[in-house]
Amino acid sequence: MVDIKHQHKTISDIIFQFRKEKNLTYANLEGITGVSKPVLQKLEKGSTKRPEFKTVKAITGAFPEAYQELIECYIRIESRTEVLYEVLQDVLSSEKPSLASKVALRLLENPINETEDSLQRLYYFTQEVGDSSLRLELYNVIVKYSRKHGVMNYIAKGLLQKYLIERGDFKHIDQTFQQGLEIVHYTDFLTNDENVIYHYRMALHAYATKKYRECIEFAENGLVLEEIQSELKARVHLSLIHSYSAWKNYDKVEELLDVFEKYEYDFVYEAAKITRAITKARKGEYDIAIPLLENHLEECSKQFRLNIVDELFEIYLKIDDMDACSKLLEREHEIMNTSPKDPNVYRALGKYFRHKGYYQVSIGLIDEGVKNFVASVQYLKRINAFEEKDIYVFLLFIQNSIILNMGLYGYNFNEAYNNMVQKNLFIVK
Repeated sequence: MVDIKHQHKTISDIIFQFRKEKNLTYANLEGITGVSKPVLQKLEKGSTKRPEFKTVKAITGAFPEAYQELIECYIRIESRTEVLYEVLQDVLSSEKPSLASKVALRLLENPINETEDSLQRLYYFTQEVGDSSLRLELYNVIVKYSRKHGVMNYIAKGLLQKYLIERGDFKHIDQTFQQGLEIVHYTDFLTNDENVIYHYRMALHAYATKKYRECIEFAENGLVLEEIQSELKARVHLSLIHSYSAWKNYDKVEELLDVFEKYEYDFVYEAAKITRAITKARKGEYDIAIPLLENHLEECSKQFRLNIVDELFEIYLKIDDMDACSKLLEREHEIMNTSPKDPNVYRALGKYFRHKGYYQVSIGLIDEGVKNFVASVQYLKRINAFEEKDIYVFLLFIQNSIILNMGLYGYNFNEAYNNMVQKNLFIVK
């Protein structure tokens, strides 16, 4: 047998090699593939220069291990756009991202079609692909090819679609935000609707990563682009309010709340009411804030409970009301009856367990407090929202609480820190 492993293979080579390796006659192969013996013979001899894709597809059923090689060979000799899209659809169903990229690039490089027409068709085709990883692979091809050929609108559209997929990866939430910032340079090449989506999603992303200045900038720019109401617009408006609250600009918060309350969506009434109460708390007006928040906790929907509890916990710890902290913890099962779905929920859970840890250490439950702080870090780690210095601060709090408040000297500060290192909660630099 001719050694063709290092040659530039053809479909003929592959059929010959695998038929011999599997000890198949033409009659055997005909029975497996449904392709007639004369067609198979012509293919193997190379007398058929451009076989139909259905024939190649049938042969891949007999030689599945040669699927990628057969497709790569086939797209080198095939130039018909409709057939190449048929190949791409088949490759996508086989879930082979790298091969899908090669077929997509072949479609774009096909001299039969104009560059922008090819990009447009592939872009709209990609939008209908169900699997997000395959969709991302195709958008990568579109962006790279558009950059090479200076097609600005498809650089912009491709980058936006890539960002909308990648922003769902909470582990790389800061990195994907930075990637999203690149699109700022291409907003002139997006439609108004695309610009609205871009600014809204970046605003929410910025808020989730505590980039309040960027949240305010993206939210304010996006809100002026959309004249009609939408639920997404209302949620962006709320993130804008919370960002001003983080900046302690409470006059602006109350001004924006007056506008926010006009949105006609189910969550708006509760969100506005709770935000007003939290604003009172942030201003130190606890005599007003505490009864409001306690009342809202009894009446609010499940989605708001955790944020209210976090706020109450923080107030109770500040005013040293340990009995109130204890009562909150008695309702933990009810409070935790939520499924983490986004960075804001992970952050709220991290905050809850941090407060719980501080409370437990303050009343002498050192081991329990450390365990809950570990739980806090684990939630925050999912969105890369903690820093090593935070662990030092907490452990210093433990050490000082033991020495200054409880007179206990048996707790090993260094051991606790090393245990967290061993649990891979952070990397020691």
